[in-house]
Amino acid sequence: MPEICRFYGIIIRMYFGDHQPPHFHASYGDDEVLVEILTGAIEGRFPRRALALVMEWLDVNRDALMQNWQLLESDSVPAKIDPLP
Repeated sequence: MPEICRFYGIIIRMYFGDHQPPHFHASYGDDEVLVEILTGAIEGRFPRRALALVMEWLDVNRDALMQNWQLLESDSVPAKIDPLP
């Protein structure tokens, strides 16, 4: 599973050939969430502050995430995305 980004101890990954809808996985310590790219819907548990950072990052990078989703669907390597400052 390619790592797309890392910031403030949060790791963002996306899987090759993963199920719909388009989403990414975020982990922080032992916690993990799945976040839908288009809607921001969340599955899983995450600390409140870390989740706020993930959602902020999603808002800034939604287009790049969708481009990566399309790359992964065609078995191409996704691009790295800049972390939050």
